[in-house]
Amino acid sequence: MNAALTLALISVGGLVTSKGVGMSVPDWPTSYGYNMFLFPPSQWVGGIFHEHVHRLLASGVGLVTLALAVALQWRSTDRVVRHIGWCSFGLVIFQGVLGGLRVVLDHYAVSGTTLGTLFGLAHACTGQSFFVLMACISLRLSRSWDGLAFVPNVHSGRSLRWILPVATGLVFSQLFLGAAMRHQHAGLAIHDFPLAYGQWWPATDAESIFRYNQVRPDESLVTAFQIILQMVHRLGAVATLLAVATCGWLGWRSLGSVMWLRNASVLWIFVLVIQASLGIATVMYDKPADVATGHVAIGAISLAWGMLLTLSTRRVLRPAAVRPSESTVWQVSMNPV
Repeated sequence: MNAALTLALISVGGLVTSKGVGMSVPDWPTSYGYNMFLFPPSQWVGGIFHEHVHRLLASGVGLVTLALAVALQWRSTDRVVRHIGWCSFGLVIFQGVLGGLRVVLDHYAVSGTTLGTLFGLAHACTGQSFFVLMACISLRLSRSWDGLAFVPNVHSGRSLRWILPVATGLVFSQLFLGAAMRHQHAGLAIHDFPLAYGQWWPATDAESIFRYNQVRPDESLVTAFQIILQMVHRLGAVATLLAVATCGWLGWRSLGSVMWLRNASVLWIFVLVIQASLGIATVMYDKPADVATGHVAIGAISLAWGMLLTLSTRRVLRPAAVRPSESTVWQVSMNPV
């Protein structure tokens, strides 16, 4: 449940950024002087609605995470899961503080500076990391995790042990670059696709930048840094798609003994294709808020997908010498938490 709430929180946060209403509530931890939970609904209008719902949802995720950490501490026999639960609670507190400090920095006219950008990037990346932790807890507590211990050693799939984490790391780097683009207002630095100002790699000298700004469809000015940032994001998308496609191909060949895991490795390709399509639509259709928000949400799902595949595949590919015996797993299954 908390993973679903976190995904909703990330989606609402993406909507707030896409609509440019992140500072509609100018104070923190209060809301226009009210206690956050007592802020009158009659004042939830325009951008205030989206920003305030984001705050309330974040508070709800924090409370559910605390309850989850306590429940895992008392009921789970898996020490790793208990530690992840408390790490998740610490991370969600850190995430909330980062979001609040963004508001405070804006109050002191610091949000547009390098410091403000760093806080914004940290806030975005911490949210994605927290969602991944929630997904990992769900996997560790599932029956599928115990079932992977029975799978015979898959020798031909050992290359997945390093390709999957590389591909997952590329997905995270893309989310980081996407967050940097949003906070640097570079999402529409280039309005055409697949070319960029009619070239495969646009010139970024002063004369070319001046010429680009003369023909841009909107009144915003673009800088060389913004153009380069978007081009790096585009190249990263190609590299990520290739890496994920390789994972899907190797997974299809090597993980036939675990049908759901093999299918998941192939489906990851389609998730990335949807993600890339939403990114292209964001550029081609002048960054509609719903499309940009979907781009952020699918990115979070893709990151969690890659991490779960990485953990599951590494469990399948463990050397037989360190695998639990069937009798051991049977004893554990006969004594559920």
